[in-house]
Amino acid sequence: MKTHLDWSDYQNSGLGDAYADIPKTGGDFAKAIAVCINSQQCEKKDKGVMCPSFRVTDESMLSTGGRVKLLKKALNGELGPLPFTDPELHRIMKLCLACKGCKRECESEVDMAQIKIEYLAQLHEELGTPVRAKLFGNVSSLLDKYPLVSTLIRSRNRQPWLAKLGETFLGISATRRLPEPSAARYSRADIATSTRNNDDAKQEVVLFIDTFTRFYEPQNAQAAINVLVAAGYHVYIADIALDDSERPLCCGRSMLGNGLVSQAKQEAERTLSALLPHAAAGRPILGLEPSCLLAIRDDYRSLGLGEEAELVAQSAILFEEFMAKESTAKRIKLNFNSLNDNKPILVHGHCHQKAVGAMKAMRKVLKLLPNTQFQLIESTCCGMAGSFGIEAEHADISKQMAELSLLPAIRQQPDAHVIANGFSCRHQIKDGCNHQAMHIAVLLEKSLMATKEPGL
Repeated sequence: MKTHLDWSDYQNSGLGDAYADIPKTGGDFAKAIAVCINSQQCEKKDKGVMCPSFRVTDESMLSTGGRVKLLKKALNGELGPLPFTDPELHRIMKLCLACKGCKRECESEVDMAQIKIEYLAQLHEELGTPVRAKLFGNVSSLLDKYPLVSTLIRSRNRQPWLAKLGETFLGISATRRLPEPSAARYSRADIATSTRNNDDAKQEVVLFIDTFTRFYEPQNAQAAINVLVAAGYHVYIADIALDDSERPLCCGRSMLGNGLVSQAKQEAERTLSALLPHAAAGRPILGLEPSCLLAIRDDYRSLGLGEEAELVAQSAILFEEFMAKESTAKRIKLNFNSLNDNKPILVHGHCHQKAVGAMKAMRKVLKLLPNTQFQLIESTCCGMAGSFGIEAEHADISKQMAELSLLPAIRQQPDAHVIANGFSCRHQIKDGCNHQAMHIAVLLEKSLMATKEPGL
């Protein structure tokens, strides 16, 4: 079996262990699956993220351990000559949201999110790549090359017959609104202008502009830049590759999530070429979208990209992690003001933020705001998970996940500010209870711009 990802980190896993139960085929990929010890930790419903599909169904096969059992059968030849096309394996793997919860919460650190990428790549190799996977995986290039795509999305959201056509021919749920690209197009020139105020700043940082920030919420980039400039940093913008094209950078995460590994690797190489000079110069590389920044920091290691990927990964940091780190080191002194609206703040963590422990950074940054009360919503995955929640066969279970705790918590405090750093999370919240959540960079910018109350 030829694998699409690099599984060499597992080459010594289970060696000499008679009870490791490593499948007969699959090489290091099989060893990555066999690290599961069947402790059933993934079938508990206490605090955490792991296995959101199990949490709403109570079906053991939809836990990490359940998926491992069937994957082992596949690699042991028990599911036939084309094991990855087995209908039951297809069902349970497609219901994995790649939340990365198991990588943090499972004592064996089973990385089912990476395993799912390999599974999808193997499935596409056997059956061909579905049109829907190509569309979702290539969202960046489609929005860049074909501006009319934005118009089509808006029309589809307003015309039920178009939504029904999309469900019939592409499997995109007609009951779900698609996120609409921003009417205010991202302008590199406009954003770059705001970074020139700090040409004499002692420290330099890089802001990576991901697909969702560029095409959907460019205001998040502007907010982050305004905060960083106010904190005394010179901000470089990483948004296009250092070649003769003006094509936007894309981390490749959407491609990986849809099993398009070879395309993701090409995008990763373009991104690395743009980021490597900054990493070599010692500049922190900041990201706003957790899944995109952490693709650079984590997923690139499985693409066989060598030392360059490792060097860039070591420099990659989430915006909130950077702000918390610099605050702890007392390198930033910002005059944050009270928001003066007496609204509580609810915080929902993106699964990948939780997987790397970044919620501690969120708490630390929010504590910088005076007279501010905030509450972290204890929730599993929001259920949107990239394109998962708008796929026709997954739309209902996606809503069930959101209704476990996330949406009820927001409905209980309808006037609250809601902070959610994940683009998919914000879309789920908007779609589920018509509440506009914001990135933490926007909240920080609001606090900087707020008028200080008299006597304070």
